[in-house]
Amino acid sequence: MQRIEHVLPWGCPGTERRLTLFRFGSGPCKAYIQASLHADELPGMRVAVELKRRLRELEAQGRLTGVIELVPVANPIGLGQLFQATQQGRFEFGSGKNFNRDFFELAEAIAPALEGYLGSDGPTNVRLIRAAMCEALDALPVAGSELEGLQRLLLRHACDADVVLDLHCDFEAAVHFYAIPQQWSQWRSLAARLKASAVLLAEESGGNSFDEACSVPWLRLARHFPQAAIPLACLATTLELGGMADTEKAQAEASAEGILAFLAEQGLIAGDWPAAPQECCEATPFEGAEYVYPPHPGVVSFLQSVGGQVKAGDPLFEVIDPLDDRHTIVRATTAGVLFARERLRFAQPGLWLAKVAGREPIRKGRLLSD
Repeated sequence: MQRIEHVLPWGCPGTERRLTLFRFGSGPCKAYIQASLHADELPGMRVAVELKRRLRELEAQGRLTGVIELVPVANPIGLGQLFQATQQGRFEFGSGKNFNRDFFELAEAIAPALEGYLGSDGPTNVRLIRAAMCEALDALPVAGSELEGLQRLLLRHACDADVVLDLHCDFEAAVHFYAIPQQWSQWRSLAARLKASAVLLAEESGGNSFDEACSVPWLRLARHFPQAAIPLACLATTLELGGMADTEKAQAEASAEGILAFLAEQGLIAGDWPAAPQECCEATPFEGAEYVYPPHPGVVSFLQSVGGQVKAGDPLFEVIDPLDDRHTIVRATTAGVLFARERLRFAQPGLWLAKVAGREPIRKGRLLSD
């Protein structure tokens, strides 16, 4: 195991933050795994603890046939942001920016340098594109902020990986994935191993989140150079490991083993691993996800459990105004899986309370909420 430390730029005088990465194994393939880019989403960090322990064992046994890079704390900035004893890990205090938005757009940056160099040999094109991605990130001017420096470091380590797992969670949630539709068949095994309740697919969900900053450039380059053989060489996903309270040891161990078995399928780990279960959730378009909002302020009581199927018209939650006696039961307008709920129990204006993964598209434009 190799431990790599990066000092983030723009630390206040007398202080500094570091990004720590652990590199295991060697070989032609590479996987990159990071946890808690939204720093208050801790299930991924807990799973990373188990992954680090197991990867040490597998490396000592000589079973790693590729490189696996692990970043257990992907956001040291947000991890230190506390306000009145509550961690605030989703948005940077100074700028108000979401830590998982607006990553550097690689395809546009490297396309001019690739003109005339890409041909009919897919593996050669992959090597050229990955080299161009690394060169483009290395050639950027000095980062203008600590956040920008952090994002560049994360993307620099991930841009040449075959597999990228960005470990997150939602407030109260079942396990679910976000990915591009062209890669769903490759993710099916991992979804089955982790007993995911939903997989939401979109080519671009808006905001250039980390997983799309890794996977979408290959789509864009393939369309920009239609005469060249450009495979989708980066299999990337945002993996939501349940809800914010799901940090139990047994669950973390099971998730880590499922991830390792999947990496073995991708050629990164040798040896015998359990076969993936045949049963798997259905993938649905991200455009079909219903975000359900309250009609007025009040105390919230949920009427459905996460991970369950609901039909259009089923009650999801009730909102009760304690002063004016307004009492509203809010119902689903689409059929699907209730995959996430808000953790707070007082309805706030403009903030969703439940998410349902439906089969039919009902939304357009920017699909991610901030």
